[in-house]
Amino acid sequence: MAGHSKWANIQHRKGRQDAKRGKIFTRLIKEITVAARLGGGDPAANPRLRLAVDKAYDNNMPKDNVERAIKRGSGDLDGVDYLEIRYEGYGIGGAAVMVDCMTDNRTRTVADVRHAFTKYGGNLGTDGSVAFLFRHCGQMVFAPGTDENRLMEAAIEAGAEDIATNDDGSMEVITGPNDFSAAKRALEKAGFKPELAEVTMKPTAEIVLAGDDAARMQKLLDALEAVDDVQDVFTTAVLDT
Repeated sequence: MAGHSKWANIQHRKGRQDAKRGKIFTRLIKEITVAARLGGGDPAANPRLRLAVDKAYDNNMPKDNVERAIKRGSGDLDGVDYLEIRYEGYGIGGAAVMVDCMTDNRTRTVADVRHAFTKYGGNLGTDGSVAFLFRHCGQMVFAPGTDENRLMEAAIEAGAEDIATNDDGSMEVITGPNDFSAAKRALEKAGFKPELAEVTMKPTAEIVLAGDDAARMQKLLDALEAVDDVQDVFTTAVLDT
């Protein structure tokens, strides 16, 4: 990780997420609806739904919106039947990219995703072409200066699978995807509030891009994020800006 700051990348990512808040409600409503359809409308018995509801409340979504989305997914209200699709491809410098979508029109979505890849120097790949480069997990990142020993003790107690200290002093706690919500609550109860907390596809290896390559990769990621049907974009690229 020499030559760039993990913490700087986390802060940059948070800033970009904040700038896209107008789209977050739409994406969360889709996720809640699909989670309720697949696993039932009781968050206590449906880990995916519980995670989506927690995220909605973390983003200040009104309770009425959450409950309506659950009812649509459960079939108590009419709603759109969304299909989950994952696209895989390559960006600048061979960096891997995974794009998770929810759509009611597969033809439209694949055309929009392919256009973004092609226009900004990437290539849409085949199913499975890059998925092996990512790990599905819960990730929490804590600011430099966090008490390392206390956090490690609390994280182990909370059932974390892995704990790492980065070169810049920030710390990461990794959990299983279904254990994430409980571990996050346990760490917050112990006094540790993560700067970034999410269930994600974490790259198992990273490619550092700098200068023009980093700028080009950011344009590609922005174009993919701007597609209406896109829920999440994951990449092995680390942008040294």
